[in-house]
Amino acid sequence: MNRSTGRKPRAVRMSVELPLWRALAGYRILTLGYALALFLLNRREYAHPLGAALYMGVLTVWTLATWNRVTSAERCTKPFLAADLTIALTGILLTAAVDTPERIAGGSATLPSIWAGGAVLGLAIKSGWRWAAVGSTLVAVANLAERGGPARDTVHNVVLVWVSSIAIGYIVEVARASERTLARALRIEAATRERERLARDIHDSVLQVLAMVQRRGAALGGEAAELGRLAGEQEIALRTLVAGGLVRQRRSAEEEAHDVLQAPAVPADAPPEGPCDLRALLAPYAGSAVTLSAPGTPVLLEAARAAELAAAVGAALDNVDRHAGPDARAWVLVEDEPDEVIVTVRDDGPGIPEGRLADAEREGRMGVALSIRGRLRDLGGSAELMSVPGQGTEVELRIPRGSA
Repeated sequence: MNRSTGRKPRAVRMSVELPLWRALAGYRILTLGYALALFLLNRREYAHPLGAALYMGVLTVWTLATWNRVTSAERCTKPFLAADLTIALTGILLTAAVDTPERIAGGSATLPSIWAGGAVLGLAIKSGWRWAAVGSTLVAVANLAERGGPARDTVHNVVLVWVSSIAIGYIVEVARASERTLARALRIEAATRERERLARDIHDSVLQVLAMVQRRGAALGGEAAELGRLAGEQEIALRTLVAGGLVRQRRSAEEEAHDVLQAPAVPADAPPEGPCDLRALLAPYAGSAVTLSAPGTPVLLEAARAAELAAAVGAALDNVDRHAGPDARAWVLVEDEPDEVIVTVRDDGPGIPEGRLADAEREGRMGVALSIRGRLRDLGGSAELMSVPGQGTEVELRIPRGSA
């Protein structure tokens, strides 16, 4: 935040068009210098040098006074481009009145010379290839009228301006379409990641509580059984909502693209950055049925990464408690490697039948997919699950030390 004003600095939105606008601003200044140099070198050869000098003065003042109008699409309005093109066309047609017929027939440059191409390029960048074709056609007609016929060098210059302006206009349209596609992809990715994050939190808390209420209600019977049935229905409805996505308020594409590009990389409630000992986060999971084995020295990770890895371990142990039976034992092994941290969760339960995980995801039971694999994938890591029926299950969690 800016302390002197008390306001946050404005976010600058980059665009694929910005380099083109800056190049056009430079083109106008350079071509003005070129046109002035041609005029000064040949000023004595004009039939009416005073008229030519007056036009060059107007062109110089116009270009210098409006140089910043072509630095962005917001400043470069269509009325300004129309005025710019009018000045270019006036200079081309005025050349026939202030220059000698001999110089015109010999192929001398018009008063604005190649500066006229800047007006056409401005139309191409602002409005695409169709308006560029209109502008270049008007410039072509003016050049042919100034020469009095289709001379070879004039036709060559006309075709060059016409093709280049249309090509640039088409490239700008393709770039804009690509930028919109990228913005949509970023919105979809951001929405998907947020949905998965919410699904993990729901699975780690609400869904497990509803499942427990359903089981306990069925075991107790009576009114508790009815409560358990209702909890089971709500669990199914919530799983369906999580698997199908959340309904978001409709907003304009520009607002959503701006929010996505300017959004922070982590949620607002993420743990603070800094080193954190993973052993301290895993210690509460140890107990009579869970054995924790970790190095004797601290296993340091960024706080947010360590919290997500610990949550994934907790989700794996919850699955052991729910599916391996009350007598099952689990072992948690922490390995501190130079480039990554590996945590292995192994149990001696009955294992997972082949195809059960895929069936669970289709049914909306996404504990492994979201609470374990989703967490590790968001951090650039991986989760491998190995299970043999009758021989238990092993989950290997890997997370790199660097940023995802």
